[in-house]
Amino acid sequence: MSDFDYDLFVIGAGSGGVRAARTAAATGARVAVAEDRYLGGTCVNVGCVPKKLYSYAAHFHDAFEDASGFGWHLPQPPRFDWPTLRDNKTREIKRLNDIYGRLLDNAGVRLIHGRARVVDAHCVEVDGERYRAEKILVAVGGWPWVPEFPGREHAVTSNEVFDLERFPKRFLVLGGGYIAVEFASIFNGLGSETHLVYRGELFLRGFDREVREFTREQMAAKGVNLHFETNIERIDEVAGGLQVALTNGETLEVDAVLAATGRRPNLTGVGLDALEVALNPDGTLKVNERFETSVPSVLALGDVTGGPELTPVALAEAMHLVNQHFGDAPPAAMDYRNIATAVFCHPNIGTVGLSEEQAREQCEAIRVYRTDFRPMKHTLSGSAERCLMKLIVDDASDVVVGAHMVGEEAGELIQGIAIAVKAGLTKADFDATVGIHPTGAEEFVTMRTPSRT
Repeated sequence: MSDFDYDLFVIGAGSGGVRAARTAAATGARVAVAEDRYLGGTCVNVGCVPKKLYSYAAHFHDAFEDASGFGWHLPQPPRFDWPTLRDNKTREIKRLNDIYGRLLDNAGVRLIHGRARVVDAHCVEVDGERYRAEKILVAVGGWPWVPEFPGREHAVTSNEVFDLERFPKRFLVLGGGYIAVEFASIFNGLGSETHLVYRGELFLRGFDREVREFTREQMAAKGVNLHFETNIERIDEVAGGLQVALTNGETLEVDAVLAATGRRPNLTGVGLDALEVALNPDGTLKVNERFETSVPSVLALGDVTGGPELTPVALAEAMHLVNQHFGDAPPAAMDYRNIATAVFCHPNIGTVGLSEEQAREQCEAIRVYRTDFRPMKHTLSGSAERCLMKLIVDDASDVVVGAHMVGEEAGELIQGIAIAVKAGLTKADFDATVGIHPTGAEEFVTMRTPSRT
């Protein structure tokens, strides 16, 4: 008989935790999951899923304007109703929560509601009940962080922004990452007078410089008010809203402020400090290739480990973790190279592989192929929106080491290109591929002349 109640006890029922639990259970392992908030984690409840639904909603603003060029005339000006979007989103998230519950139940995983605390290397406590497990997996993800400034309590985070009681006609976003740029586009598209305030000289640090600059131009053209190299000094409640004082001396009056200023590991109360589990300099959990912390029976994956904060990464890590600890196949380390990602600002960004700047550092010589153009759709719609596409090629091997796009449905398109980049295909392979006409996507296989080297 085993000395343990479970072979694997998972703390956190987010994307990575649920995938690890279900996959481990499929091997015959005895698995339990503890969750004190909502099934599906950040992505399903206050992240990817509701964000994409709101992005869809915001795109209708452009669609209504584009329609007249194609002969469609609305009988009256379109009117946006915030409660309808908010409440329909809530019903959809509840449906997904129920699905996650059924998935765990059908897999034979026990779901325990409550905040779990690690007592020792093999013991977890939930609401006074203790469980012994051979391995403990910490998959608690991150939590929004708001910097210190007077009036910070008046700001909301991405946890609350989806469920605002009233639609903010004047909206301010603080930050320069994925969440900040996406929500600035969303609320601008929904009809808010939108401001984005960022302390740096340009948002989306780490992305290709040309992509960042092109996105800045497109977002500004759509009406987002961009305030770079500035920050919030203080927020005060005033009659009818919030008064935001900026460090550049400017004062703005808005109805809501979103602090999209980063996320930190959601480790409060988990108990790992008592085990003296090693941390990375940024406070995330330090793990090896087997996702083991400095306490080998305590595992960790997802955002809490400081890797790419992307749902598909957590899912892939879960599969690798289970294979390494419970599988029969030879264990394989997770490959973090060439992970594609998208930013659902308007227009969207899709990217995979190296930026031009990274390629110049890592390759002896490169070729850059790029084009920007007005999509065919807008020859009739009248919109001035443009699209950017870009390939980065290692000159010595001819391998395409990076692909980038800013434009409608960029994420959908780059997902396919990501397979080619991950496979190490060459520019000659791209050139030999016959394009689909007429599409914007064919530009990726018809760019023949380097823009620069």
